[in-house]
Amino acid sequence: MLRAILPAAVRAQERFGDRAGVVLFPEEVEAVAGCTAARRADFAGVRACAREALAELGMAPAPLVPGADGAPVWPAGIVGSMTHCPHYRAAAVAPSRAVASLGIDAEPNAPLPAGVLDLVACAGERAAKAPGAWRGVAADRLLFSAKEAVYKAWYPLTGRWLGFEEVLVEFRPGGRFRAGLLVAGPVVAGVELTGFAGRWTAAHGVVATSVVVPA
Repeated sequence: MLRAILPAAVRAQERFGDRAGVVLFPEEVEAVAGCTAARRADFAGVRACAREALAELGMAPAPLVPGADGAPVWPAGIVGSMTHCPHYRAAAVAPSRAVASLGIDAEPNAPLPAGVLDLVACAGERAAKAPGAWRGVAADRLLFSAKEAVYKAWYPLTGRWLGFEEVLVEFRPGGRFRAGLLVAGPVVAGVELTGFAGRWTAAHGVVATSVVVPA
């Protein structure tokens, strides 16, 4: 799924279902000590995917522990993103010389719980009609996923929170979307970003989104 919505510079690995036999580094085991079994399985699964993706870039296995903000700390010279939802785990990585930041997100292809869309969507997004090409896709969940992917690409560039109401997403033909920022954007290569370009896909009961910021 992810390789269809990511450029060639990005390496991605994904898995459906639990994966037995994943070996964690001691630092990673400590990071999830006391967590539920489900949380540990998610944690291990996405790191297995991340190490496989890093291997495609010639990187040796290394601990991928959460930083103070909860986001994974990547090896020097690497940018990356992880995601998981029920029965699905994935990770994507790229060299920082090619990609400034990236975000991926996966969600079940099912409507959001009651009331959540009002927290996620701007007025214009709530009023937008899902085009016919979305038949079979939970449009509200897709919007949520797109904003999650945007945040994952935004945060490493800024170190700041980005609220759902500070991004206006417009879905376009061909599995693409534009996320316009309603606040000042990060500066990349001397240019202030006014938004992010993203892509999306849906299959096997999962909606997946990606945002990639070229270096």
